[in-house]
Amino acid sequence: MQSRNFRLQRVGNVNWLERNYKFRQISFSLDELIILNASRGNKEMASFAAVVSELAENVYIPVAAGGGIRCMEDAEILFTNGADKIVLNTLLYENPELVKEIVKRYGSQSVVASVDYKKTNHGIEVFIRDGQWKVPSSLEEYIHYLCLLDIGEIYLNSMDQDGTGFGYDLTTINNITSHIQVPLIIAGGAGNEKHLLEGLKVEGVNAVATANLFNFMGNGLPNARKRLIEYGENLAKWEKV
Repeated sequence: MQSRNFRLQRVGNVNWLERNYKFRQISFSLDELIILNASRGNKEMASFAAVVSELAENVYIPVAAGGGIRCMEDAEILFTNGADKIVLNTLLYENPELVKEIVKRYGSQSVVASVDYKKTNHGIEVFIRDGQWKVPSSLEEYIHYLCLLDIGEIYLNSMDQDGTGFGYDLTTINNITSHIQVPLIIAGGAGNEKHLLEGLKVEGVNAVATANLFNFMGNGLPNARKRLIEYGENLAKWEKV
């Protein structure tokens, strides 16, 4: 699915992915692959884990997977089907004790906290449950709360910029990085390599994520990586064999 402001548009199925994207090849343009289950409502973990296993086969970069994790067994099935990390969202707020248990079992480096936020008349607010339910705290307060859970990374996604291709929400990102003591991945809005470069130039940002360049831009990912290296960014130069 392609998401725009958290409204989903179908792009294709797994067979479509296999035809159009050979992950063994496309992985040379990435440092990490993030696979999120965007299904609304109940998310069937066994089926999703099978998709993760298929997509991660022979892909030798870290794979993070999440969406719908509600219990330890959900985390286990993703780890045993190719995920190197799991991505948590709603669980972070609804069951922090379980989050701590997952961290204790698998390590902080294996747990990514996903934060979906948007600007409203009341300020910058965080949403969970597929973007349908507002957390009763500010973005800064929520970030502080997450760091107390000992998570390894934060994946910060702007719902306003999501899928637009207009660039990251750099104003909010610049204002929030000082509150974050763990590696930060920013998402929402990247449509070209200049947006990626702008994000990487922000102090405190460790990685930039994109879906637009993956879904719609042909050779957008390899071209973007090449340009970022030409701009002097410290990225690995993967050699195809």
